[in-house]
Amino acid sequence: MENVIIIGSGCAGWTAALYTARANLRPLLVTGEQPGGLLTTTSTVENFPGWPEGIDGYELMTKMQAQAERFGTRVRLGSVVSRVDFSSRPFTVVIDDEPVQTRTVIIATGASHRHLGLASEKLLDKKGVTYCATCDGALPMFRNQPLVVVGGGDSACEEATYLTRFASVVHLIHRRDTLRASKIMADRLLAHPKVKPVWDSVVTEILDVKQDKVTGVRVKHLKTNVESTLDCAGVFIAIGHVPNTQIFKPFIETDANGYILRTGAATNIPGVFVAGDCSDHVYRQAITAAGMGCAAAIEAERFLAAEQA
Repeated sequence: MENVIIIGSGCAGWTAALYTARANLRPLLVTGEQPGGLLTTTSTVENFPGWPEGIDGYELMTKMQAQAERFGTRVRLGSVVSRVDFSSRPFTVVIDDEPVQTRTVIIATGASHRHLGLASEKLLDKKGVTYCATCDGALPMFRNQPLVVVGGGDSACEEATYLTRFASVVHLIHRRDTLRASKIMADRLLAHPKVKPVWDSVVTEILDVKQDKVTGVRVKHLKTNVESTLDCAGVFIAIGHVPNTQIFKPFIETDANGYILRTGAATNIPGVFVAGDCSDHVYRQAITAAGMGCAAAIEAERFLAAEQA
C-alpha cells in the first residue's frame, strides 16, 4: 500500500515528490510517456529562479529528479494510460497493467501542445519551431529577426505581444479574418507597429532551405487558395493546449476544456490532489507548476496526518 502516488514527472510532479519525500511519505512517482514533461523540449530555460545563465530544460528536470530521489522518492518508468479507480479508498492506479493501491494521489499529468500536424513542424522542433514565447522568445536566435505566430485566441495574442520585445516584425497568421481573443487584447496587439496580421490563412509548411533551422513558412490563403512564403527565424505555434486528464474524467470534475477543477490543490475526490498544467490554463509556467506541486504535497501530507490523528 502506497501513501502517495504522483502521476507525472514535470515541475509539478518532481516538486510534489520532493516535498512528500521530505515528509517521510516515500512517494512513488510514475513518469508517464514523456519523462520530464514538456520542459524537456525546451532547449534553454532562462526564467526559472536560481539559474542566472539559463539551463537546458532536460538538465533542469534531471536535477529535480535527483533532488527528489535523494530524499527517498521512488521512480517508476511507465504510464498510467489504462485505468484508475477513485470510487473508493484505497485508490487503485493501474501502472502498465499492474494495479497499485494508494491512500492518496497527486495528479500532475500536465498538458500537451496542440500541433499543426505538419511533418516539417516535427522536423524543426527546437530548431526554430516552439510553443512558448515566454520560454524561448528572448533566445539570441530570435532577437531582431522576423517571427511568425500561428493562432488567433488569447494565447496567440499574448505570444505575439511578448515577441514584439525581441522581433523585428511579428507575422500573426490566423485562419479567420478576425481574432478570437478578447477585444481589448486584440485591439492592443493589432495597433502595435511591429505586428503584421495575415488573415484567412494557414501554414502549410515550415521551411528550412536545408539549413536545419527555420528560415520561413509557406502560407495558403483559404479564400483564394493562393500560396506564398514568409521569411522568418522562428514559428511560435499558439493554437491551444490539451490537458492530459482523459483517464480521470469518470471520477474527477473538469471544466469544459478538460482542465481539472480544484479548491486549493484538492479535487472533488477527498485524497486526490492536482498540480500543474493539467489544472492551469492561465499561467502554464515551470515556476507556477512547481509551486502547485508544493501545495499539493503539503495538502496530501496534512490529509494523511488528519486521518492518523
